Amino acid sequence: MSLRMGIRPLLVCSALLVASQAAFSQAKVAVINMQKAIFDTAEIKKANDEMQATFKPRQDKINQLNSEIQALADQLQKGGDKLTPQQQTDMQYSGQKKQRDLKNMTDDLNADAEAFRNDILQKTSAKMADVVKKLAEEKGIDLVVEGQAAIYAKPTIDLTADATTAYDKTYPAKAAAAPAAK
Repeated sequence: MSLRMGIRPLLVCSALLVASQAAFSQAKVAVINMQKAIFDTAEIKKANDEMQATFKPRQDKINQLNSEIQALADQLQKGGDKLTPQQQTDMQYSGQKKQRDLKNMTDDLNADAEAFRNDILQKTSAKMADVVKKLAEEKGIDLVVEGQAAIYAKPTIDLTADATTAYDKTYPAKAAAAPAAK
């Protein structure tokens, strides 16, 4: 009697294990490289162009200030003997002030660009997750795995290009508004 009682739970567990393996073998799995899917969208490409255009004037000012600092350094180096001590002091002070301004402008530009980038990526990532979920449901896929975590995946189960195409179809990039005439 005790032998029977010990075998019964073992048989039930074995049956459950076989059933779970059969169910698992029927699951459809796909992989996606979310980063590539997101960065290949028309919306991100448009946002990148907008970001470049938005921050270009500030980058130009930074480049100009950098050139001014370099010109002051060259002038100090070349004209060291010909400059009065007061002129040298004034030029050094001017150079230091420009370097502080350059650092502040660069820090501000980097912070603003990063905030812009993070905002766009956060919104796009959330929308892409919805697109991938819908795509998986349409294709009868049970599990979508981030491609960078997979060691190997057949190209036929890669949803990256499909996700980008579906995203662009669902969220077409709108044309930039024409600047107002002044």
